[in-house]
Amino acid sequence: MTEEKKSGKKEALRAVKFALFSASAGIIELVSFTLLDLITPWPYWPKYLIALVLSVLWNFTLNRTFTFQSANNVPVAMLKVAAFYAVFTPLSTIVGNYLSTIGWNDYLVTILNMGVNFVTEFLYDRFIVFGKTLDTNERAKRKESA
Repeated sequence: MTEEKKSGKKEALRAVKFALFSASAGIIELVSFTLLDLITPWPYWPKYLIALVLSVLWNFTLNRTFTFQSANNVPVAMLKVAAFYAVFTPLSTIVGNYLSTIGWNDYLVTILNMGVNFVTEFLYDRFIVFGKTLDTNERAKRKESA
């Protein structure tokens, strides 16, 4: 198998792993949002923010270890992810809150935000957060030597 094909398969597998872990983070976000919606009288934005933070922590941990297999400095990687969310969170919260106040269904708005987050975060994580440290953790080294 050529290096190009190997690289293509590796990237396809990386995308599938990211999608699966993101789906589990999405479940955490939706369940958290739903619980907050059921037990609090809060408006859209605090429920969304809390659910988003929980899903981001989950997603970062799994994707760093298993998808991108990065041995980079965790605080540095987390700061890069925080920078992404410093832009994404206010924009998605403002747009989501606006759509919610004009009558859009809160769950539809949350799912739309999750879709935008999925695509933009994969690209950001792949090329900015973990780009230079892909496949450098012990798990990746064991696979390579096997």
